[in-house]
Amino acid sequence: MKTGFLPYFIIATLGVVIMAIVYKLFSDNKKLNVPQINNGKNWQPPDTNDLPKTEAANLIRYGRALITHTAAYLGPKGSVAHISNGMNCQNCHLEAGTRLYGSNFALVASSYPKYRDRSGRIESIEFRINECMERSMNGKKLDSFSHEQQAMTAYLKWVGKDLKKGSTPAGTGIQELPWLKRAASAENGQIIYTLKCKVCHGANGEGMPEPDSISYRYPPLWGEHSYNVSAGLYRISKFAAFVKNNMPFKPTPSSPQLSDEEAWDVAAFVSSMQRPEKFFHYDWPDINTKPVDYPFGPYSDSFTAMQHKFGPFDQIKKAKEQSKKKPLQKPAT
Repeated sequence: MKTGFLPYFIIATLGVVIMAIVYKLFSDNKKLNVPQINNGKNWQPPDTNDLPKTEAANLIRYGRALITHTAAYLGPKGSVAHISNGMNCQNCHLEAGTRLYGSNFALVASSYPKYRDRSGRIESIEFRINECMERSMNGKKLDSFSHEQQAMTAYLKWVGKDLKKGSTPAGTGIQELPWLKRAASAENGQIIYTLKCKVCHGANGEGMPEPDSISYRYPPLWGEHSYNVSAGLYRISKFAAFVKNNMPFKPTPSSPQLSDEEAWDVAAFVSSMQRPEKFFHYDWPDINTKPVDYPFGPYSDSFTAMQHKFGPFDQIKKAKEQSKKKPLQKPAT
């Protein structure tokens, strides 16, 4: 071997060795503590880049834009209407409703229309979108025949188009947490919020606006511009599961940034803060179907509203299960 080629040979050899080491590390998830996301078992959302150049595809694209930039179209400074609080749909349905365990839209197309206990009726996708508009966006309904409603519906149907009815692959919705054995602590949660959440969502939960002040880079978690008390995330089981799976700084299932207890406590703190109050007369027509952590009465049990809000929830759940097992008593003759 000529001497002049020796440095190049050494560099090339080192490059091969380094590549082999990197490959070995990345192929060993236990060493890197990184889960296999694309292993064929998780839900795989479709790619908008695969959409053709058609009117139907353009409607889907517009629907995605409405999900990602809701405030730009429908917020206080919206170009189409002023019917929402300035948050974007993807503040709760992350990455336009495609992130695994990020409150995604995977199951919408295959499960709607469906009956839901909260409203006591069979809901359409359009009805569900407007529920979010009125609750999470603390705003007003979209006209069912509006271009925006049609676009958002088209997008939700497209996102879940590959799932069959009844199938629930890993990664869909939000991964629920085990019930906390004690009451969730707002006091502990405030400490966690200060350490891990304040930098993005603000000392007063006010969120971080985008430079154009049209929408939020990080949404407000309480206060007049946040979701109202009838939103799903106001239930601390939903909020705790959401933050455990997704906050802060996009954790992975194998390397979460919060423990289960921390997630429950920070959920208790956020849910203890003031926010818009908006109630719907049709919610939970059968009070027996209210979730154990629904914080507003009346209830079919004797537990307090405070325990229904912060727990412990195991006691309420066991009482519900026992009441279902009791035989029906025949009326006296």
